[in-house]
Amino acid sequence: MSAEDLFRMPDSSGLELVDGEVRRVSPTGKEHGRIASKIDRSLGTYAEQRGLGETIIAECGFVIRRNPDTVRAPDVAFVRKERWTEGTSYFEGPPDLAVEVISPSDTYTEVDEKVRDWLQAGTRIVIVINPRNQTAALHRSLVESTRIDIDGSLDGGDVVPGWTLPLRDLFVP
Repeated sequence: MSAEDLFRMPDSSGLELVDGEVRRVSPTGKEHGRIASKIDRSLGTYAEQRGLGETIIAECGFVIRRNPDTVRAPDVAFVRKERWTEGTSYFEGPPDLAVEVISPSDTYTEVDEKVRDWLQAGTRIVIVINPRNQTAALHRSLVESTRIDIDGSLDGGDVVPGWTLPLRDLFVP
């Protein structure tokens, strides 16, 4: 199946395409949604006020590989202004920053595969939020990652300069 075939499906929500094969992504719970929403509000507001780019929330597809096609949908994504393109189909290419919030149904192997896919496609920062132990991992390459505990902060590095979000803010309702 191609990215275009997936996009034309009557109900492609909750689906990703990995090397031409459709994968169902389970609906998430309210904790997952709350965390992703907090990140989107913080990152989106910061980026919008400074004219840096656009944030995108779950179920927006990014075509990150062709022949066979792979379409992934991060929980939150950021695309720098100079890379943003208008249109109604999937975004062609990776986001500059991708956030994955681990769901109760996710395995660590699945999350690692997504991180690898994002980084190999050219995403510059991948943030993985782990609600199970209230930590995060910030990945800048396949070999460089930083673990952040509850007292640390997320940051946008050189992708979203100056943006930070205390991790504690994600876990305190």
